Amino acid sequence: MKRALLVIDVQNEYFTGAMPISYPKESFENIIKAMKTAKENNIVVIAIQHTALQNNATAFVKDSLHWQLHEEVKNVGYDYLIEKNLPGSFTDTDLHKILKQHDIDTVTIIGYMTQMCCDTTSRQAFHLGYSVEFLSDATGTLDISNYAGKISAEELHKAILVTQAMRFSKVLSTYDWIKGIN
Repeated sequence: MKRALLVIDVQNEYFTGAMPISYPKESFENIIKAMKTAKENNIVVIAIQHTALQNNATAFVKDSLHWQLHEEVKNVGYDYLIEKNLPGSFTDTDLHKILKQHDIDTVTIIGYMTQMCCDTTSRQAFHLGYSVEFLSDATGTLDISNYAGKISAEELHKAILVTQAMRFSKVLSTYDWIKGIN
């Protein structure tokens, strides 16, 4: 097994912007733990950064403070930075090419938001033939309310984890993932 850690959209937007992540509370701490463990074990770390292309975008506006990666993610470091414009990290990016260059067969998903970019990227990876690990406590989301209804962050997160575990990925805690590497 040769892994890559995909650090999805850990940007200031989710900390000081319009969409503060609320569940699980320890998600950011676990993202940093997973990144440090990956670096210590020579696992390729790929940071993925979302950029909104819409002219009227109010979030993820390129070069804004909220668009930037969280400072701790930058401090831990990564091997590659990929900019994406849609929820799937493989869509119109070099992610698949980079993974193939490194003979990666397994991707580990961490970051934000559980039900959007993490879930979509996991499904894309599965469809491309990768084994996928989805870290339950190193992904996160917030309460969502729109014209279709309302759901709490906890309920939404749990629903995605259950769905991921049905077919798309192996859902693990950060602790169990680290234990499996060391």
